[in-house]
Amino acid sequence: MTLKYNQILVAVDGSKEAEYAFKKSVSIAARNNATLNLINIIDTRSFAAIEAYDRSIAERAQTFAEELLGGYKKEALAAGVQNVNVVVDYGSPKTMISKDIAKKVEADLIICGATGLNAMERFLIGSVSEYIVRSASCDVLVVRTDEVLDV
Repeated sequence: MTLKYNQILVAVDGSKEAEYAFKKSVSIAARNNATLNLINIIDTRSFAAIEAYDRSIAERAQTFAEELLGGYKKEALAAGVQNVNVVVDYGSPKTMISKDIAKKVEADLIICGATGLNAMERFLIGSVSEYIVRSASCDVLVVRTDEVLDV
């Protein structure tokens, strides 16, 4: 039995763990000749109250996400990944990643960091990675280290 991934979805948010997840996803995508779908979900709940005072926050979040994913896309292409898609969207990262976007791209593997940027939300309602593991209908790789092995 050969296990081959065709559509890999990697969630990044600018955290160190997400960078580790990205690096491993590039290696896996290159070995499998898979499409790499880079995604950043801008959590609208995290800046809803602030936006009443500062209307540019959504725009800055969008710019940050586009620059982050653009840099990762260039890196993935330079590493030999043939197909790289970039998705920036708004909503709840938990549900958007594991249900909406995974279904849309027909993901057979989701890769994410063990922890992300929002420690308060993780404390109050659980981590995004934990939710993805529980609710995704495909394989999930939760990355904790920066080691990239050629397996």
